[in-house]
Amino acid sequence: MVAGAAARPDVLPTDRLQTNGMARPELRADLRRIDDARNALTVASVWLWVAVIIGGAVWVDRWWAYLIAFVLMGPMYARFAILMHEAAHKLLFTNKRVNDWVGTWLVAYPTWTPIGLYRRGHFAHHKEEFGPNEPDIAFYGGYPCDRRTLRRRLVRDAVGISGWKNFVPLFRSLKVRSFRRTSLSIIGVQLVLWAGMWAATGRWWIYPLLWWLPWMTQWRVINRLRAIAEHGGLEAGTDRRVTTHNVRQGWVARFWFVPFHTGWHLAHHVDMGVPWRNLPRFHAELERAGYITEGITYPGYRALWRALASA
Repeated sequence: MVAGAAARPDVLPTDRLQTNGMARPELRADLRRIDDARNALTVASVWLWVAVIIGGAVWVDRWWAYLIAFVLMGPMYARFAILMHEAAHKLLFTNKRVNDWVGTWLVAYPTWTPIGLYRRGHFAHHKEEFGPNEPDIAFYGGYPCDRRTLRRRLVRDAVGISGWKNFVPLFRSLKVRSFRRTSLSIIGVQLVLWAGMWAATGRWWIYPLLWWLPWMTQWRVINRLRAIAEHGGLEAGTDRRVTTHNVRQGWVARFWFVPFHTGWHLAHHVDMGVPWRNLPRFHAELERAGYITEGITYPGYRALWRALASA
């Protein structure tokens, strides 16, 4: 699924971009600027929307309201994941201690993620996509596949089989001294969330239904679809255009599974030091330079998923 050489013209360097695609220093400083105040509001707004979604379902107290809340929690997990990704890159706040504290206790641990382990693996991913130490190859290796294979994988995600494989190791790691503190911290945060939701709603089952279960099921589907849309069917190479897809962004996709500009993933891999707010600007720079072309751009995610299931 790698685009031909004609679709990947050798246009670098330019007066604004270097040979590797990164912006020249005078432009790079602006593109790498972190907006602390707006990011703090973004973190707060995600938690506010969680409260609105769950609180609204409890207030209406009808089966269909709980169903809507369950469905909407999938996109909320996508938002937590992207904010955790920013914190892992140390791009959420300029103060690194604040960045790590918020990223750990308000974003990663509430969503069952050991951010220290994630950070190490994710940097290995950026160092060499599809390389020998690639931690995410299980997500997007083996593509393109046939439709039946993709359907089977998505069904395993949707019914919680994949989620269970991610859930159980958290408790098994309690036996490993080096991981015990992190595992206990994550479990402690989950117990606080459960107690808080129970106290606020008077219903013990709100937490497992509207927090744990969406993470086990719906989020797994969203995460796989996003991951294969980023790198599925590609290969190792020094040109980021052979390792990372480029997809035209639409509002449905941005709401559902690629929020916070994470869909501009090729730009992120060209320069992982650009915060999420500035990725559209950097993407536009790459387009103006002729580095990103129509020949490597999918018109939407459905077109890319069809290609990934075309074997």
